Order: sequence, then C-alpha cells, then structure tokens
Amino acid sequence: MIIATDMPEVSRCAATECAYNSDSACHARAITIGDGDEPDCDTFFSNSSHTKRERIAGVGACKITSCSHNDDFECGADKIELGYSGDTVNCLTYAH
Repeated sequence: MIIATDMPEVSRCAATECAYNSDSACHARAITIGDGDEPDCDTFFSNSSHTKRERIAGVGACKITSCSHNDDFECGADKIELGYSGDTVNCLTYAH
C-alpha cells in the first residue's frame, strides 16, 4: 500500500555522496530531520551507489522542537534545503 500525504519537499541537497542524492536532489521517499539538538538529516548515509528513483523526497518527521517550522514533530515549511554544517548534513531551512 502506498500512502499519499502532504509533506514539504526537499528542494536541494548538497550531500552528493549520499545514496539518495542524484544531481543535487534527494530521492528518498521521506527523510527525518534531527539528531539530538542539531538539525541533521538522519536519513543521510554515504554510499558509492546512488538511487535510481525519480521521486522528490519529502520531510516525514522533524525531531528539532526548537525549530519554528516544527509543528507536532512534523515540518511546516513549504520546502527545505539540505547542506553541510561542518562535517554533518543539516537542514539549512532550520529557524530557531
């Protein structure tokens, strides 16, 4: 069964070594943001193989309660961008 739901899309991702990244776009079905107190992409993992999927990823969950876009552990932004903050891949749309 495929469940359709409205989710903010991942409009751009700079983590080109991620298995879900193809042409600077995330093609996971949905990602999760949050690892402790940082807006990390929990779905990121480095892999030499990349997905062949064409879908655009959505944000399924957000664990960062300090973000102004967080509404009951879900992202309320229209879209997000992912990129590097130091050595980690973060949600660049995060707003305290």
